Amino acid sequence: MLREIAISVFLFFFRMIFSIFKFLPQQKKTVFVSSFGDNIYHVAQATNKLSDHQLIVLKDKRCRMDFSTIDNVKTLSFQLTHLVDYVRSIYHLATSKVIFIDNYFGFLSVTKFNENVQCIQLWHAAGAIKQFGLMDPSNATRTPRANKRFQQVYDRFSYVVVGSEKMSRIFRQSFNLSESQILRTGIPRTDFFFDKQALQQAQYHIRKLFPMIDGKKVILYAPTFRNNELSNINLQLDITKLRAELGEEYILLLRLHPAIVGTYENIYSDFVIDVSNYENINHLLVLADLLITDYSSVPFEFSLLEKPMIFFTYDLEEYTKKQGFWEEYTTNLPGPIALSTEDIISIIKSNQFDLNLIKEYTKQWNQYSRGNSSENIVHYIYDAQPVKQAKAYN
Repeated sequence: MLREIAISVFLFFFRMIFSIFKFLPQQKKTVFVSSFGDNIYHVAQATNKLSDHQLIVLKDKRCRMDFSTIDNVKTLSFQLTHLVDYVRSIYHLATSKVIFIDNYFGFLSVTKFNENVQCIQLWHAAGAIKQFGLMDPSNATRTPRANKRFQQVYDRFSYVVVGSEKMSRIFRQSFNLSESQILRTGIPRTDFFFDKQALQQAQYHIRKLFPMIDGKKVILYAPTFRNNELSNINLQLDITKLRAELGEEYILLLRLHPAIVGTYENIYSDFVIDVSNYENINHLLVLADLLITDYSSVPFEFSLLEKPMIFFTYDLEEYTKKQGFWEEYTTNLPGPIALSTEDIISIIKSNQFDLNLIKEYTKQWNQYSRGNSSENIVHYIYDAQPVKQAKAYN
């Protein structure tokens, strides 16, 4: 109840400030509201090359991406703790013609844009395992006001970008979208995986940053968050056992979810590198020889590299009851399931991987992501050019 009151008060003041700024002249300007940053980064780069708009990036506290390498981009802190930047951010939102976002942002529920404004959702996941949006099972325990606010946010989306027909169906249900709101351009950040020079540069950069990787195979452990573990780190992976069995041949990169607050206490600096604060997860995916994850969206992009992965789902039964999945979890996975650290070690040592499953998986989820997704989006939004339908993934 107190939380709802606090949200209502915040949104009331946001709407007041936004409404005042809306009286000011609209400008040839694009605003990016960034939580994850990677999709935003690629679209901002393409927009800077292909349009004459002024570009403004509003970074919330979760965003690790550095946009300073893109020319003609102004970056502001979109946090109440930076009040001047925050008010300036609202001004830019109220006076821009194009807005890109990459997450759920509650302020959208009270921002009634001018009719000519386009708001494009660059969702941070290329695919979906867990149910979200209107299909989230937790909505049943929320207040009617909260659920109404969710729908008001989704109603602001002019378009939602997708990389596959599978994700198109999920978005239409999750956000109550029409077919005309689906933009089949592919996922911007996947452009990176089709750029050979960028792949080589990423490898060089990260190996220079972490020289202890040389001569070792790399395991990337990238789990999603659990709602009851956001303020503490509770790794179920037995690092001691993993190091004892695999430490001679492997290095472990640990990538905690951005929602988790806290720092991992690394007692095995010869085996574990905490890369939770490394800004670009794509670089880590390129470096990894093997991915260990769970219900995260990371496998959708990682499958483009056609490298093995393990799904460490020690809490599958409990997680299924709380979260809900789009399809039965154990079907259609591109890698083996492990319920314990012992299982992981056994799978790695016996090389229990079927790369054909990974190829089929990427055909399903990366149907339209073929290396030119960012340019597709920019041409459609700024030039009103139809997006060319991607060829079937080979």
